[in-house]
Amino acid sequence: MLHVAGIGPARLDRLPAAERPNIVLIMADDLGFADLGCYGSEIQTPHLDALARSGLRFNQFYNTAKCHSSRICLLTGLYMFQAGNTRMDRGVTIAEALRRAGYRTAMSGKWHLDGQPTDRGFERYFGHLSGSTNYFTGDSTFRLNGEKFDVPSQGFYTTDAITDYAIDFMQEFSGGDAPFFLYVAYNAPHYPLQVKEKDFAKYRDVYRVGWDAIRQARFDRQIASGVLPADTRLSPRPPEVPAWESLPPDRQHWEAERMAAFAGMVDCLDQNIGRLVEHLRSQGQLDNTIILFCSDNGACPFERTKGRQYRPWDPRSYWTYDVGWAHVGNTPFRKYKQNQHEGGISSPLIVSWSHLATPPGAVTDQPGHLIDLMATCLDLAGAEYPREHQGRPVEPLQGRSLVPIFQGRTREPHPWMYFQFSGNRALRRGDMKVVRAKDGPWELYDLSRDRTELDDLTDAMPDVAAELEDLWYWVAENVERAPAAMRKRIERESTERQSTTASPRTRPSKTND
Repeated sequence: MLHVAGIGPARLDRLPAAERPNIVLIMADDLGFADLGCYGSEIQTPHLDALARSGLRFNQFYNTAKCHSSRICLLTGLYMFQAGNTRMDRGVTIAEALRRAGYRTAMSGKWHLDGQPTDRGFERYFGHLSGSTNYFTGDSTFRLNGEKFDVPSQGFYTTDAITDYAIDFMQEFSGGDAPFFLYVAYNAPHYPLQVKEKDFAKYRDVYRVGWDAIRQARFDRQIASGVLPADTRLSPRPPEVPAWESLPPDRQHWEAERMAAFAGMVDCLDQNIGRLVEHLRSQGQLDNTIILFCSDNGACPFERTKGRQYRPWDPRSYWTYDVGWAHVGNTPFRKYKQNQHEGGISSPLIVSWSHLATPPGAVTDQPGHLIDLMATCLDLAGAEYPREHQGRPVEPLQGRSLVPIFQGRTREPHPWMYFQFSGNRALRRGDMKVVRAKDGPWELYDLSRDRTELDDLTDAMPDVAAELEDLWYWVAENVERAPAAMRKRIERESTERQSTTASPRTRPSKTND
């Protein structure tokens, strides 16, 4: 496994305004850690794989396990409630900060927060304000530069349209001297699993072997390619996921088709990223553009079957896949979107830039978090984080720049990384992590030897567990300032601990988005 060598913290040398890089920040939606070819998948993602081969991959990069909270953290460099929740009125966005520093700013894609992007520093915007949308017909929340956008009745596909406008914005900005910041927030592969027929056809027969075989094959590729250390253990299939061989043939057929639709959507997403890269190359902008690609949460286990009678290229279809394929998407980890176990919060992060000092194709195991992207963009742009914005104070920046890692150095780590959503909680300090599934007990893991969270050390190291649990409550109250109901103390169990694994009949509970 290629690690980024560490020789101490550093900051990017300040560049003249004309040499500051363009920044293209791409976020996928509900894409699991293992859903890209360069992270072990069988799905064809040649364009992202090419960025990874020439660039840098992270194998310990974290999101918040949920759509809107991840977008808040990405845009503000703060934790969700620290930023003011979806209002983000205690922070500034990357666009607001970079615009003050002379950058042109644009966004294309899913917003899922209060107001509109054009209210928060983006000069140009195309996309939907909603948390999900019909890929073929859109919805009433589509906007273009702050005005209502009427989705065409024919020939429209959301993933393609997001790319079309992203390219238009880059083309507009190419005529000036200022660098640009472009945030591309694809809705794919979030439900509904609506796919173009030609993309579905590539995968029609791929998943008939079942989720057990596909998951093992992904894990084998992760180890062989060096994405994960050779001593990583694959977490077992949990009780809520039936053995593939136990399913009747008609259920196997339905499940294989659902995953084929998902794979086709990821394939299409990759095709569109290829279009973005090719546009930058054709304009002579690629060498001076840094591209960062990540996902907002782990794979989604929440089943929906509306419109099951329709094929996935019919706009009347509105279904998604089930927990079995979400378990595959998060290989090799446990749990899913919404959980703060590694399966819910582990994201790919691919960094492509001609000025990387790391070897081509390197993999770093230095941890990072979405809150680090604001500090990273400021560092790249030579910009300052504001203390106030539009007459109101701004919360101190929580994230730390990833640029030292891009330079082949070891950056100063976070003193801790904090996670919470809807009763699911976690805190990581160094390699030790406490985590709690909703309605379950606290667990303790040493991620340096147990990244897949299989050996709970709570009983073996009760003092460490108690200390990290107390730190979680302190951060929740004093840093994030989460509502009292969301940081209610859960008493530690001193007797035999109950299992947090769902019973065979238990399905993951879902919330919106």
